[in-house]
Amino acid sequence: MLRQSLFRRSFSTTSAIKTWSANSPSLNVPLSYTKYPASEKNQTSHNAPLIVCHGLFGSKQNWRSLARSMSQRLSRDVYTLDMRNHGESPHAELHTYDAMANDLVAFMEHHKLENPILLGHSMGGKVVMATALQHPQLVKKLVVVDIAPFSLPLSNDFASYIDAMRKIDQANVKKQSQADEILQDVESDMGIRMFILTNLKRQSDGHYKFRIPYDILGKALGHVGDFTKVEGQYPGPTQFIAGGNSNYCKPLQQYPDKLKLMFPDYRIDVVENAGHWGRLYNIISVFINYR
Repeated sequence: MLRQSLFRRSFSTTSAIKTWSANSPSLNVPLSYTKYPASEKNQTSHNAPLIVCHGLFGSKQNWRSLARSMSQRLSRDVYTLDMRNHGESPHAELHTYDAMANDLVAFMEHHKLENPILLGHSMGGKVVMATALQHPQLVKKLVVVDIAPFSLPLSNDFASYIDAMRKIDQANVKKQSQADEILQDVESDMGIRMFILTNLKRQSDGHYKFRIPYDILGKALGHVGDFTKVEGQYPGPTQFIAGGNSNYCKPLQQYPDKLKLMFPDYRIDVVENAGHWGRLYNIISVFINYR
């Protein structure tokens, strides 16, 4: 399943990468980001930058390896972001797609990124769709991974993960293995558990605590599944990518008329072997470079 494949960690770094984080929340949350610059020999001012937005409980680190590869092979700067209430970005009570789209537009304006390509996975996919629908003139192309522009209830798993995070914090664990034992009560898949536990942070007293505000995210789960309040049309090229076993593959194929109203220039690619990063990269590469 594509959701599981995108939960995997990446481990490499380079000195050329620039990371920024802000801690003073305002109406628009200043988003923490990492920039992966195109190599100097391939750098060209004509290539639109690519901005990547992660899914629920994720962070910019989830896309580290793929972002580095895309920056070099697609000859363009790639920015990976931490959405509000995730990673190193500030926390805010409001967690809606309007708010997150406003954060993204503010990021683009602050960094003077004109007509970027937006790529989003899961929750991040809805963020980039909301941004493109509300501000179509700001977006060159759109890539949406494993999510549909419809209101679909989230799996009950997410509420169970929130409860498990709360229990882990209350247990004052001093080892990640102790946190993993608690999480095993609600999730048997080790890959998903490791993904969730990337949000643990060691405190000065030696205890591990979650850095994401799970109470805020728990209250926002209904908003995360919703997409009814987002209106508009994005006429630019739009690529939907879905895992063959994903819950979002069928809705994308069942409602072509609804899709065409919002995204008249769209296409859908289904990744049957959802765990294969190469297939995902190839689809994105062809779409960005040749369409």
